[in-house]
Amino acid sequence: MEYFITSHKGELAAIITAICWTFTSLSFEAAGKKVGSMPVNIIRLVIAIVLLGTLQFFRFGYFFPQGADAFQWLWLSISGLVGFVIGDMLLFQAFVVIGARISMLVMALSPPLAALFGWVILGEELTLAHVIGMLITMLGISIVILGKPIKGKRIEMKYPVKGVLLAFGGATGQGLGLVLSKYGMGDYDPASATMIRVIAGTIGFALLFIFTGHWPKVIGALKHGIALVFISIGAFFGPFLGVSFSLFAVQNTTTGVASTIMAIVPVLIIPPAVLLFKEKVTGKEVIGATLAVLGVFVLFWF
Repeated sequence: MEYFITSHKGELAAIITAICWTFTSLSFEAAGKKVGSMPVNIIRLVIAIVLLGTLQFFRFGYFFPQGADAFQWLWLSISGLVGFVIGDMLLFQAFVVIGARISMLVMALSPPLAALFGWVILGEELTLAHVIGMLITMLGISIVILGKPIKGKRIEMKYPVKGVLLAFGGATGQGLGLVLSKYGMGDYDPASATMIRVIAGTIGFALLFIFTGHWPKVIGALKHGIALVFISIGAFFGPFLGVSFSLFAVQNTTTGVASTIMAIVPVLIIPPAVLLFKEKVTGKEVIGATLAVLGVFVLFWF
């Protein structure tokens, strides 16, 4: 057992990440429907800075990250802008349009995207089993979001195209952000690397809100007690725990394998989505989500 944990610590960290993202996606969906997706984005990052800084203070004796060189600051900051500002901004809006369950299912497309970016940027190689696992995952997603052909001529989308495209944009941002994180992080501490990314994301949103006029909405959201509770829960399991474990995962295995394992969220999210949000889940959707996870196990065991 000890050997298994040691030899698969990257994969196990990816599984923990998926569990964290199940909690955070449901929390941010609930908060976004109450105060809008944009205020949720920056508030959860500020909360994450406090949590990460506190962790670093007890671990190392300082609040803000230290020990990173200019190269690490540059690429981790870029990954924070790509992942948090672009990717999560699109994903959080998808939560509002099509819900967290379908959004996270579409987000399972991030593994092949991460693998592609990993191949281009990092020169990572993928085995035939990895490719098969990714194709199975993509098949499962397609089964859920695509409807039956109409009069044999075309295939329709079962969910709003806008929401699916937003989620796909989120998957692209997450896949590229993950690869850029690995490129910039090296052997640097994952939690400290996460804080650099979060700081960059916070600054990015702050500047964006100046030009888009979202600051009044942020102030209004801070007065919404229930929304703040959901945002705090989401920040704890997302930018704090989830992202830290995701960076540890890519540090100890390839980005394609790590991000595909993280894609088991679509199955993990079904029970709470039914119990908490009273969503109706069809047998076809369960089969599709299960296929997506089957692809993960192909990656894990072969």
